[in-house]
Amino acid sequence: MKKTADAADRAILRTLVADAAAAGVTISQRTGLARNTVRARLQRYESEEALFPFEHRLDPAFLGFPLRAFVTTTVTQRDLAAVGDALAAIPEVLEVSGIAGGADLIILIVARDTDDLYRIAGAILDIPGVVRTETGLVMRKLVPYRTAQLLDPRAGPGPDPTYAG
Repeated sequence: MKKTADAADRAILRTLVADAAAAGVTISQRTGLARNTVRARLQRYESEEALFPFEHRLDPAFLGFPLRAFVTTTVTQRDLAAVGDALAAIPEVLEVSGIAGGADLIILIVARDTDDLYRIAGAILDIPGVVRTETGLVMRKLVPYRTAQLLDPRAGPGPDPTYAG
């Protein structure tokens, strides 16, 4: 079971949010925590997969994929694993999540232009086990992905911010 962030974790993570390239010594100086504590915590975040990989910071538009779309997908349940494998083989598929509700999956894709989007959506629909898709083009990002506000212990109801597990 993963531990929940305590006050020291929150201090370290606030420093990393402000400066993702901060070295352990810098984090130690800014937080007042011992360097060994910082090093051990950073290793724990790595082993518990608490920090996402660097690639989450790359903007697909910079790589030539300015269009983003969400594709809701209904699949034959017995084919779910094979559908997941087939989706993972499509380079423009950035993320796939299983969801509850009217559809089974929500797929985040990127494309070079509308013709490319049409090709990718067709490739998804061609996967055996995919029954139906619906594509929604992202027109504008109103709230970017963010987590810094969750580091504030006043961030609404949730686990005790001092609990370290």
